[in-house]
Amino acid sequence: MTDTGVQAVGPDTATAVVTADGWSADDPSHELPRAAVDSVGGVTTGLKLLPGVIRLRRLDSETERKLAAPVEGTVQLPAAPYLLCVEGAVTIFIRFDGEATMTGAGGDPLLSFSDCRRVTVGVGDRSERPETVTVSQTPEGVATALSVMSAGHLTATPDRSRPEMRASPPRIEFGSVTTIPDSVAARNPDSAVVFELPPSLDYLVPASSLAHYLGAEIRVADGADVSPTLRTATLEHEFEPNPRYQSAVASLLRRVFLLDCLVRGADSNGRDVAEMELLDEVGLDADSLSRSDIDERLEAYLDAPFAEISDRLPDWHLSMYVSPSYDRVRTLPYLLQNVPNIFLPEAKPLGTDERLSRSLDDFYRADNTAADEETAGNTRATKTVPGVTPVKPVLGPGRVHGWLADGVPIDVFKSISSAYEHRARYPANSQSLSVVAVLNDRRMIDESTDAARIYESAPSELDLDVTVKKRITRAELAAVFESHHDLVHYIGHCDESGLRCPDGGLAITDLEVSNAQTFVLNACGSYYEGLELVEKGSVAGAVTFDKVLDRHAARVGTTFVRLLIRGTGAIPRPSGRGYAPSLWAPVYRSNGRSEFPTRTLIDRPPYRRVGIGRNGADSEPSYGGGLSAYLTRQYPKGQSVNAHARSVCLC
Repeated sequence: MTDTGVQAVGPDTATAVVTADGWSADDPSHELPRAAVDSVGGVTTGLKLLPGVIRLRRLDSETERKLAAPVEGTVQLPAAPYLLCVEGAVTIFIRFDGEATMTGAGGDPLLSFSDCRRVTVGVGDRSERPETVTVSQTPEGVATALSVMSAGHLTATPDRSRPEMRASPPRIEFGSVTTIPDSVAARNPDSAVVFELPPSLDYLVPASSLAHYLGAEIRVADGADVSPTLRTATLEHEFEPNPRYQSAVASLLRRVFLLDCLVRGADSNGRDVAEMELLDEVGLDADSLSRSDIDERLEAYLDAPFAEISDRLPDWHLSMYVSPSYDRVRTLPYLLQNVPNIFLPEAKPLGTDERLSRSLDDFYRADNTAADEETAGNTRATKTVPGVTPVKPVLGPGRVHGWLADGVPIDVFKSISSAYEHRARYPANSQSLSVVAVLNDRRMIDESTDAARIYESAPSELDLDVTVKKRITRAELAAVFESHHDLVHYIGHCDESGLRCPDGGLAITDLEVSNAQTFVLNACGSYYEGLELVEKGSVAGAVTFDKVLDRHAARVGTTFVRLLIRGTGAIPRPSGRGYAPSLWAPVYRSNGRSEFPTRTLIDRPPYRRVGIGRNGADSEPSYGGGLSAYLTRQYPKGQSVNAHARSVCLC
């Protein structure tokens, strides 16, 4: 309950705000469907809702209608008892009686009353696990599964570009018998767009995001030498073979999505969009396109001279590099809701000369204190740290890059499938966020003190419950990780025996399970320990590649904490949007300085770009926050370590 209405927090911290005019809180006065898990009552003259699929039921006749703009426009409702259901990021129920006016059903819905009216607002439970499709472990089976991923869409209009209009796609499993649940088939009508591909995961995996957004049916061709082709009733769009194929698919996804955003924004029920005039430059009629099916929009978008306006539209938010394997195919549904580019992974070894060059650059850019510190051995390693051999990914377009493949990449965050699967183990709740800071070396007391002070200075609405533990044993540290915490921040040493404790090293492989949702391992060479924490049950974390100097590690650790409590990172606020699972570390650039994510995604709609020339308009996707969130470069003075060899981004 807020002073201006109701804020509903659903599963995975998805949030819906119902703004009420002249709101006066009261006890609920109406019954709601059993699917409503909580409700509040109040008196108001009108309610403004977030976009979503709107269903209106007249209770005295049990008739139901689905409202969708712009066809519906303004709807006058005669005096009767009504139940309004808005299916978006959170399902909202609104029960009211009497005459009302409904406007903006496809944009920002507004329910207006001629006088003060008693209403009951409820939030529905959408926490159930998405349905699972079972297909054969063959290219044909994968094509069948990818063809029904669009069952998560709540609309076929350009509003599909809104995050709240895309629910989770079905999960994918492999088996001897193909099974498509009736509920999935019902939400996945015959597609007017067909994507014909060679029978290879090298083509199917990169096609997954575009096919999901278009709602395309994927068909596997008989021969491997067939050109990838996108077809509608009147269009045949042929792609070149790999490697150009995957780049062309990513380019088309950006074109279709961004033009859908502009068409939606130009609609009478949409928000003003700064780039709206670009539609006129390329000869696109938003009014007719907003009423067109996806195949007709695709044809119009391909005919438009998009290159003339492309550089005035946002760069793509996220590119994922996914191994073309059946194991990774099972992870694709977790990615697709966020509309990423999907590329095949390609990396080059980080050669000895390059690593040496970067290390020397760092050394000569470091101040004398840093050089003396390294010479004196003031690092966070007491023994030999586990060796890591990084590789240098070949990157496509995108502001942020994720690596769902083998190897230890630099300049990207690394993903592992279990991170996405574990996220469901941590349901959203309104309780305090539990943070445990562990100091296992007295020489690092300054960092521990600074971190604790930063945690304690967090905004009151974040409601952090911070505990500081010092010099704890292996058993005590194991208990910390095995207990339920939102964040565990370890400050100490790491070597081949594990995380150092007074009685020896704790190997994460010895844990039964990790119930630390996120973690920071600010110790030398903590990569493998962090990787094992995610395998054991964690979702996201920060780690290092190699030895790090105490002074620099302290600065990185405290900066990381400061960014977390300001909203950047993997701690989900109870009222936030959640996050992408990740194992992350600050990236040390070749100039010897580190970069951190500095844009807050948690408290803003995940498709909104905020910046010069934009007036609150939705224009681009993001992926709900996370440690792997929107990256912009910041270079704190004095950050200098051994280039990329000492940090890693994993997810």
